[in-house]
Amino acid sequence: MSDLRKIIIDGIEVEVDPSMTLIQACEEAGVEIPRFCYHERLSIAGNCRMCLVEVVGGPPKPAASCAMQVRDLRPGPNGEPSVIKTNSPMVKKAREGVMEFLLINHPLDCPICDQGGECDLQDQAMAYGVDFSRYREPKRATEDLDLGPLVATTMTRCISCTRCVRFTTEVAGITQMGQTGRGEDAEITSYLNTTLDSNLQGNIIDLCPVGALTSKPYAFTARPWELTKTETIDVMDALGSSIRVDTKGREVKRILPRNHDGVNEEWISDKTRFVWDGLRRQRLDTPYIRENGKLRKANWAEALSAAATAMKGKKVAGLIGDLAPVEAAFSLKQLIEGQGGTVECRTDGAKLPEGNRSAYVGTATIKDIDCAKFIQLIGTNPRVEAPVLNARIRKAWTHGAKVGLVGEAVDLTYDYAHVGTDRAALAGLLDHKFDAVLDAPSVVIVGQGAIREADGEAVLAHAMKLAEATKSKLMVLHTAAARVGAMDVGAVTEGGLAKAIEGADVIYNLGADEVEIAAGATVIYQGSHGDRGAHRADIILPAAAYTEENGLFVNTEGRPQLAMRAGFAPGDAKENWAILRALSAELGATQPWDTLAGLRKALVAANPHLGQIDQVAENEWQPLKTKAMGKASFVGAVADFYLTNPIARASQIMAELSAMAKARSEKPMAAE
Repeated sequence: MSDLRKIIIDGIEVEVDPSMTLIQACEEAGVEIPRFCYHERLSIAGNCRMCLVEVVGGPPKPAASCAMQVRDLRPGPNGEPSVIKTNSPMVKKAREGVMEFLLINHPLDCPICDQGGECDLQDQAMAYGVDFSRYREPKRATEDLDLGPLVATTMTRCISCTRCVRFTTEVAGITQMGQTGRGEDAEITSYLNTTLDSNLQGNIIDLCPVGALTSKPYAFTARPWELTKTETIDVMDALGSSIRVDTKGREVKRILPRNHDGVNEEWISDKTRFVWDGLRRQRLDTPYIRENGKLRKANWAEALSAAATAMKGKKVAGLIGDLAPVEAAFSLKQLIEGQGGTVECRTDGAKLPEGNRSAYVGTATIKDIDCAKFIQLIGTNPRVEAPVLNARIRKAWTHGAKVGLVGEAVDLTYDYAHVGTDRAALAGLLDHKFDAVLDAPSVVIVGQGAIREADGEAVLAHAMKLAEATKSKLMVLHTAAARVGAMDVGAVTEGGLAKAIEGADVIYNLGADEVEIAAGATVIYQGSHGDRGAHRADIILPAAAYTEENGLFVNTEGRPQLAMRAGFAPGDAKENWAILRALSAELGATQPWDTLAGLRKALVAANPHLGQIDQVAENEWQPLKTKAMGKASFVGAVADFYLTNPIARASQIMAELSAMAKARSEKPMAAE
């Protein structure tokens, strides 16, 4: 391309875009530049000065490479490419000086600091610092902040890189952190000492390059080199964020984000990050059988025999919960339909049409939001249904995208045009002239709250018609991680949940804890936690949670992803597919696979697109027939962000956050 510019970095000639900063150009050349304040996903602050480089022929002083663009470089006397040096004596001396200044007030408490072992300041002090200090004066100390139950602060360690301020303001969309004072009096603080009101606040722990912001729940429990690290997928919402689960022995100690530009960038929600204490509480670790109204412990042989006896010759229905991997949904469908029963995964009543992937997944990818000029939200509150996706919509909004909302007026951290709250407002949208939208990429996002009422299919049909009229891509925003995968394998009953369980003698409940099952039917519950499903059950089969088995999940955009096992299930709990395989043998209808690999082979043979891991398949557009909608207002799908599933409800941290959110939402009473 002719608009690229040649520059020479440490003797390496590279062609780069002139709008790039020098630090980005150095990365293109494979040269690492130290930095504290610079971050690829945040605005440029240019205040740590660690990224200094020498510009040959420029001013006789080092330049901050994060704040200088390639187009600002002067060519050589005869038009030669500009020359940058990152390892000259000038640069070495400058970096040593910056490091010496940074360490003037930084306390020497590495042995008791949670950041020890994964600290940018430690690493860069070793690489670019000197082995002595000329500073003899007392160190400055500052008071710690109370940011809430998630983020611990030790502000004496702070080096004022302002990453936390920029993240909370730009990405999370809250204005509660800032910097006051100048010079030695400068300090990061929170507005009126308030705690952070965001469900993305845990990300500032990862962003902090020193130990000023650390994880409160994880504090003093482990060192990074003691942990076993497993790269896997999150199931707390349907976004399928890439995460890393760190375990020590059999216990999950923390959950961190992994970078995935197509899904979560490098952010995760607080529920994803801090739900790990729920993985060890209220666990089902042994089978139970109800006798004379009371549950008693049993062994696997007894429990499977009792389940098989209950199912034989009876009308059986299967329910698939929100956290079940695709393999378990596929296996249960094969098992129940083999017994003449039906299976249903739309346990919240969502009117998602079977077999029409363009209607239950849509045609948009998460990345399409980045370049969208117009985003229309219908019956959804993405701030609680998918906080990381909401941050992505906010990013598009900061780049000039317009956002419209049909539904409940809520704080989404960005401005939007509120069209109305009911079905009439959605119908009215179709009467508009859309000339301005047609020539720009746009996305229509439909929430589960919009399509789980009786007229859900009509609402979805109207949303698809709106997407057609505006030449937009459609995204169906799911709240359950297991839903798209279960829809893909056809785990649905015509007529929905009510039809599936109508007249059923036995209900096989695969982790569906959000469903109220009326008295009468025998309930076999297979799940990981002693939640609502287990309370109603007559036979309990303890299963592994999402960190304890390998599984396939399909996210809200239809991307198949692999969740990997990070630890082992407690007690006698088994993997979901293995329980169903063992039960099939008891029923005399043994499933034709003995391993997870065998099950996956059958699964992919029946649904080839599920074998394309981390690929978003293109869905053929099949519009639904438009029918008359009702008159009700749209209601969000998530009532309490922190308590949406059995793992979250078992977590003490989530319970505390839920109570705080509830207290915050209640209007303060005036003093009498």
